[in-house]
Amino acid sequence: MGHLLDGAWTDDEVLKEVRDDGKYVKFDSIFRNRITRDGDGGEGGFPAEAGRYHLYSSVACPWAHRTELIRILKKLDGVIGHTDTRQTMGGEGWTFAEPHVIPGTDRSAAYLHEVYALSEPAYTGRVSVPALWDSRTRKIVSNESSEIIVMFNEAFDGIAPPSPDYYPPVLREDIDAVNAMVLDGINNAVNECGRGVSQQAYEAAFDKLFQTLDELEARLSRQRYLCGDRQTLADWRLFPNLVRFDAIYYLGYKCNLRRIADYPNLSEYLRDLYQTPGIDRVCDVAGMKDGVYGGAGPIPTNGIVPKGPEMNLREGHTRNRFG
Repeated sequence: MGHLLDGAWTDDEVLKEVRDDGKYVKFDSIFRNRITRDGDGGEGGFPAEAGRYHLYSSVACPWAHRTELIRILKKLDGVIGHTDTRQTMGGEGWTFAEPHVIPGTDRSAAYLHEVYALSEPAYTGRVSVPALWDSRTRKIVSNESSEIIVMFNEAFDGIAPPSPDYYPPVLREDIDAVNAMVLDGINNAVNECGRGVSQQAYEAAFDKLFQTLDELEARLSRQRYLCGDRQTLADWRLFPNLVRFDAIYYLGYKCNLRRIADYPNLSEYLRDLYQTPGIDRVCDVAGMKDGVYGGAGPIPTNGIVPKGPEMNLREGHTRNRFG
């Protein structure tokens, strides 16, 4: 996968995400400023304002998907703009479906890397989604999904319509602990299974992944959600991996010990979350599959998108037995 080198696109693999031992390691995010209610979150300040910020994401990327979920749950779709991208054969990374005018400018862009270069003209690094753009300063505020969803959860209260708090102070210690487990055992482990290049690295990630899924299955046998009886950011950080698992990871990423459908609690929990109002609008499973199998996604394929499986995400569940 190409990247920006001193602000210019290159297809040369100067930045390598696979170590010498064959293990895939995801690069850290570079842009780490924050939007806050009063604008004290970074150099120059980024105060919460309606219509000022724009989210770039992709249905094909689970890391970006979590930001779309929280944008909907926090009723920010009328406050923060959104543009979806995808990767295409012969393209230059994340691509706009049609020429895109970068908010706050009159500049038309074909690729997301043009937004990155406009923000930092000498930028060297990966061009990733999500990316949160500030149309006033013409800067990327953040491209770290875990921090973007916290901003979305709290910074726009009083600007957006009322919505639940998904990161309440009383649960933050538990949420953070679950997030750490999911990051290592699910988010990263799936990528290490699918994108590593040695048998040893693959098998270590595979074992870690299914050990973590087993732990989550046991946890969800005792309570409705990961941190108790209410939805939190922990649930919505896990959800993108669960909704993709049977359709993409089981086959494409070689995560084929068990499907989510084979876990009684995890499968009902997945349907419970999916049936939360508004979530189905940002869960295009066919688009997720197409982004992995049908284009220039991270898994080499012959371009044929698997037709199955049937997922039945609207099927009933018994998770409300926990209250």
